[in-house]
Amino acid sequence: MTNISYHISNLLEKMTSTDKDFRFMATNDLMMELQKDSIKLDEDSEKKVVKMLLKLLEDKNGEVQNLAVKWKEENQNALSQYLQASAEPQHCILSNICKHCSTMTANVCKKITAQLTGAIGKQEDVSVQLEALDILSDILSRLGGTLYSFHSSILNCLLPQLTSPRLAVRKRAIIALGHLVLTCNGNIFAELMEHLLAELKRNNSTSTTRTYIQCIAGISRQAGHRIGDYLEKMIPLIVQYCNVEDDELREYCFQAFESFVRRCPKEIGPHLPSVTGLCLKYITYDPNYNYDNEEDDEEEMMETENGEEEEQESDDEYSDDDDISWKVRRSAAKCLEAIVSTRHDLLQDFYKTLSPALISRFKEREENVKADIFCAYISLLKQTLPIQSWLHASDEASKEDIPLTMLQNQVPHIIKALHKQLKEKSVKSRQGCFTLLTELANVLPGCLADHIPALVPGIVFSLTDKSSSSNMKIDTLSFLHVVLCNHSRDVFHPHVKALLPPVVTCIGDPFYKITSEALLVTQQLVKVIRPLDVHCTFDAKPYVRDLFSATLKRLKAADIDQEVKERAISCMGQIVCNLGDYLSSDLQPTLKIFLERLKNEITRLTTVKALTLIASSSLKIDLRPILAEGFPILASFLRKNQRALKLSTLTALDILIKNYSDSLKPAMIECVLMELPDLISENDMHVSQVAITFLTTLAKVYPSSLSKISGTVLSELFQLVYSPLMQGGALNAIVDFFQALVVTKTVNMSYGELMKQLTNPIYSSSGVSASLHKQAYHSVAKCVAALSSVCPKEAPGVVNQFVQDVKNPRSSAAVKMLAFLSLAEIGRTTNLSAQKELKAVILDAFASPSEEVKSAASYALGNISVGSLKEYLPFMLKEIGGQPKRQYLLLHSLKEVISSSPADSLKPYVEDIWALLFKHCECSEEGTRNVVAECLGKLTVVNPAQLLPRLKKQLTSGSPYARSTVVTAIKFTISDQPQPIDPLLKGCIGDFLKTLQDPDLNVRRVALAMFNSAAHNKPSLIRDQLSTVLPHLYNETKIRRELIREVEMGPFKHTVDDGLDVRKAAFECMYTLLESCLDRLDIYEYLNHVEDGLKDHYDIRMLTFIMLARLSTLCPNAVLQRLEQLVEPLRATCSTKVKAGSVKQEFEKQDELKRSAMRAVAALLTIPDVDKSPVMAEFSSQIRANPEMSSLFESIQKDSTSLSTTELMDMS
Repeated sequence: MTNISYHISNLLEKMTSTDKDFRFMATNDLMMELQKDSIKLDEDSEKKVVKMLLKLLEDKNGEVQNLAVKWKEENQNALSQYLQASAEPQHCILSNICKHCSTMTANVCKKITAQLTGAIGKQEDVSVQLEALDILSDILSRLGGTLYSFHSSILNCLLPQLTSPRLAVRKRAIIALGHLVLTCNGNIFAELMEHLLAELKRNNSTSTTRTYIQCIAGISRQAGHRIGDYLEKMIPLIVQYCNVEDDELREYCFQAFESFVRRCPKEIGPHLPSVTGLCLKYITYDPNYNYDNEEDDEEEMMETENGEEEEQESDDEYSDDDDISWKVRRSAAKCLEAIVSTRHDLLQDFYKTLSPALISRFKEREENVKADIFCAYISLLKQTLPIQSWLHASDEASKEDIPLTMLQNQVPHIIKALHKQLKEKSVKSRQGCFTLLTELANVLPGCLADHIPALVPGIVFSLTDKSSSSNMKIDTLSFLHVVLCNHSRDVFHPHVKALLPPVVTCIGDPFYKITSEALLVTQQLVKVIRPLDVHCTFDAKPYVRDLFSATLKRLKAADIDQEVKERAISCMGQIVCNLGDYLSSDLQPTLKIFLERLKNEITRLTTVKALTLIASSSLKIDLRPILAEGFPILASFLRKNQRALKLSTLTALDILIKNYSDSLKPAMIECVLMELPDLISENDMHVSQVAITFLTTLAKVYPSSLSKISGTVLSELFQLVYSPLMQGGALNAIVDFFQALVVTKTVNMSYGELMKQLTNPIYSSSGVSASLHKQAYHSVAKCVAALSSVCPKEAPGVVNQFVQDVKNPRSSAAVKMLAFLSLAEIGRTTNLSAQKELKAVILDAFASPSEEVKSAASYALGNISVGSLKEYLPFMLKEIGGQPKRQYLLLHSLKEVISSSPADSLKPYVEDIWALLFKHCECSEEGTRNVVAECLGKLTVVNPAQLLPRLKKQLTSGSPYARSTVVTAIKFTISDQPQPIDPLLKGCIGDFLKTLQDPDLNVRRVALAMFNSAAHNKPSLIRDQLSTVLPHLYNETKIRRELIREVEMGPFKHTVDDGLDVRKAAFECMYTLLESCLDRLDIYEYLNHVEDGLKDHYDIRMLTFIMLARLSTLCPNAVLQRLEQLVEPLRATCSTKVKAGSVKQEFEKQDELKRSAMRAVAALLTIPDVDKSPVMAEFSSQIRANPEMSSLFESIQKDSTSLSTTELMDMS
C-alpha cells in the first residue's frame, strides 16, 4: 500500500512539471494505474488525485487538457464526493468543471443539487448557506435547463430564504431565483409570481416587502418577457408602496419600475403616466436640504471665491450620514431615463413635463444623482436628434419638428442652469455639463450662438484648471470642436483672445489624446479666424505665430502617437491653406516637412489630403519648391494597392494641374500619365471615374501631353464604354472627356477618328456586336451625341448616316439599334424636324422582327419629339389614336416626351394628352395600362393643382382596370426629391389608400405597391395615415382559403394561390415601414404578422426571415419577448428534408430557404441576453449537434464576418 501511495505521489509530482510531455505521460500513467482493480486509494490520496484532475482541466496544453477531460468522464463518482466534502470554495471548482460542459458535468451537478438545497434549507451555519446559494446560482446560470427535475424543490428551498433574518442570504436567494426563472416551466414561474404577489399584498413588514420588490425587479431584469402578464396586478401594489415613508423601499420600487419599462414596454404602457408622475415627484425629494435658500443667496455667494467655499461647507453641514434620500432621487432619475429612451412616440409630452423638471434639477447637490439626471436629459436629446437620412431629407416641416422647436425655447433655461456649474470644483459635474452641451449642440446646430459669452469662461476654466483630469480636458475640447463646427464663425471672434491660449497649451500637453483633440479644435479655429469662403474683417495676424509654433512642434516630432501625427499634418495643412500669406519665411521649411511626410508610408494618405487642401487655397500658396520632387512621389501612389490613397492622389493631382499649370514641366506630367491606363477598368468604377475626370482636366490644361498616351488610354476607355456596368457618374465623366478631347484637335483624335473607334465594334461583322450588352449601345449613343454637340458642323452628316443605316435593309439589328439610340440622344437637344423621312423610318421600324430595334425606335421617337415638340407631338398623338397595333410602342414614346420635356413647353398639350390617355386606361392588357399609368402620373406632376383632383375623381370609376391605372399613376407622382405636388398629394393620399379595401384583388395589389413606394421614397406622405392604413395592410397578410384553387395538369393536380402576390406586396410594405416609420408601429402587433409569415409560402418566408434579422437589431427587447413563437418556424425550416425524388430546383430552393433561416438565427443570437432564453439555448445545441446545420451556421458566420471586414476596408 505504501508503495502504491509513493508511486502515485511521484506521478502527481510529475504532473506539475513545466515540461508538457512529462505532464501528459504522468497523467496517462496515472489513468492506467487507477483502472487496475487491485488499487484502492485512501481518502487523502483520492482528494489529491481529484484536485490534480481539476487543475489539469485548466492546463495550457490542449493534449493534456483533453486527457484530463476524458479522465473526468471516467471518475465522476469520486469527483461528486470530493465536491460534497471539499472545504475549498466550491463555486470556483464548479466553474472550472462547467467550462468543459458535458453529460458528466450535468450528472455531477445533479448529484450535488440535492445536497445544496438541503444545506440552504437547514439555516444552521450562515456561511455554509451563503456558499451553497452561490454554487446553486452558478449551476442554474450555466446548466439550469438540465436540472428541470429539481426546479420545484429548488423553488421550495429558495422562497423561505426571502424572509431570512440575514440580508446577505436574501440577496443571494434573489440572484438564484433570477437564474431559475430563465429555464423553469410556466407552472413553476406562475407559482413563484403568485407567491410574491400574495406576500406583497400581505405586507407583514417593510423589510420583507423591500426584499419581495427587489426580487420582482431581479426577475424582471433576467426574464422580463415572462413577467409582462403579471404587471397589471403588481404595479398598483408597488405604486402604493412608493408612498410609504421608507427611502430604501422607494428606491427598490423605482428600480422595479425601471426594469419593467425596459423589459415590458408594451405591458407597462397604460401605467406610464402614474409611474412618470411618481418619478417627477421623487426626483425633487430632498427633505434635508432647502434649495430655495441656496437660490436666494446664490448671487452673493458667487461674488467671491470665499463665497463658494462657504457654500460648500454649508452643503457638508446639511449632508447627513443617515440621509439616503439621494438614492430615491437617483433611482427616479434612472427610471425617467428608461422611459425617455423607450418611448420616442411621447417626445412632445416629455418636452412639456419632463424637460422642465429635469432642467430644474440640474442644481442637484449629490454628484451621483446629478450624473443620472444629466444622463436622463442626454437620453431625451438623443431621442430628439433628427434622423439624418435620405428618407427624411425631403420631408416637409411637420410634427417631427415640434420637439425641436420646444427644445429651442428651453435652451436659455438649460444654459442658465449649467453655465455657473462649468466653474465648479467638481470635475464629475463639469464633465456631465459638457457632455450634455455637446449633445445639445449636435441636436440643434447653432442653438448656443447667443450663449457663447456665458460658456467661454467655463471652457477656459476647465482647460486651465490644474485639478482638471485628462478626461475633463478631452470632453471640454470635444465640446468646443462641435460648437465651432456647427455655429456661425462671427460669434466666436470676440472670444478668440480668451480661447486660443488654453487650446495652444493643450497642443503641448504630454498626454497624446489631449494633444490630438486640441489639434482638431485648432484646425477648426483657423477656419473661424480667417475664413476663405466669405469676407471677414477679423484680424487673424496676432494669433498666427502661436498657432503655427505649437502645431509645428508636433508636426516635426517623429516619436509621437500616430493619431497626433495625422492630426498635426491636417492642422498644419489648414494653417497653410488659410494663413499661408502670414507665414513668410516659415512657409518653405514647413512644405519640406510635408514632403518628408509624403515619403512615409504611415502618414502619406493624410499628407496627400493636406496638400490637396493647400493647393485648392485661394491664397495661391507657392508650392514650386516641392512640386519637382513631389510629383513623381504622387505618381507612384497611383500604383499602390490602397484604394483610398489612389482616390486622394488623383484628386490632389487634379487640383495641382488646374491651379499650378505654369509651374509643371512635361516630365512631371509624363510620370503621372504612365500610371493612368491601369486605373481605367470596370473592376473599380469609382477610381475609373476620378481618373477620367483628371484626364479631362489634363485635356483642357495640357492638350499636347495626351498624344503620348492616347493609344493605351483610349483603348481602355473604349473597353469601359462597352461595359454593361457603365452608367451614372462614370459615363458622364467619359462623355466630358471625349468632348474635351475632340476640342483639342490632337492628331488621331479628331471627330471622325473618335466616331470610328466608338462605333467600329458594332458596325464590324465579326460578331463582336452580338456579345455587347444592351447598356453598351446606350453608352456609345451618349458619347456620339456628346461629340456631335461640340462639333455642330459634323452633326447633320452623322444624322443622315444614321437615317441611311436604318433604311438599309442589309443593316444588322445592332447597327439599327445604335442608329436609333444615337438619333434619340442627338434629337433630345437638337431640332431634327429638317429630316423629313425620319417619321416614316421610325414607324417602319415598329414592324421590325427584332424587339430591341422596336424598343430603340420607340425611344428615338420620344426623344426626338422632346427636341421638336411642335413638329412631333401632334403627329405622335394622332398615331396613338389611329394605330391600335403600335399603341404600346407609341405610348412608350409618349412616356419619354412627358419625362424629358420641360413643364412649360408641355402645358399647351396637356389636355390633349390627358384625354388620349384616359381612352386607354381601361385596356385589358396590363403592360399597356402600366405605361398609361406612368404617363398619367408624370403628367400630373406638370400641373398638379388641376390634374390631381381629376385623378381622385376617377377612383369612383366602375371599372377595376381604370381604378388600378389611377392608383398606379399616383405611384409615379412620388419621388425621393421635394416636388410642388407633395403638399397636395399629402392632403389626398388617404383617399387613394382607401383602395386597400377595394373588392378587386388587382386594385389592392397596386394600392400596396403605391403605398410601398410612398413609404420608401417619401414617408412623410403616409406617416399620419398609418393608424387607419395598418389594419388593412395587416389584413392583406392573411392566407385566404377562397383564393386557393386546384388546377389539373394532365395526371397531376397543381395548387394555385391567387392571393400570393397581394400577400407578398403586403409583407414588402411591412419591411419598408421598418426602415422609415418604425416609431409609428406597434411592434408587438407587427410581430404577430411576422410570425404568420414565417409559416407561409416560400417567397414570403424568405422575406420574413430578412425582416426578423432586421428586427433583431432594431427592436431586440420585443423580439426577445416573442422568442418562443419565433424560434419554432425557424427550427422547422432548418430541419426540413426534401423528398428523395424531388427535382434539382426543389433542392436549391430548400437550401436557399435554410440559409436565409440560419441568417435570421445568427441575427437573433446577437441580441443581448438571448443566451438566457431556454428555447434559444436548446435550438443552439440542436444546431451544434447536427453536422449539416452546424456547417451551414458556420458558413453564415464566416460570410457575415468577411462582409463586415470588407465594409470596414471600404470605409478607409
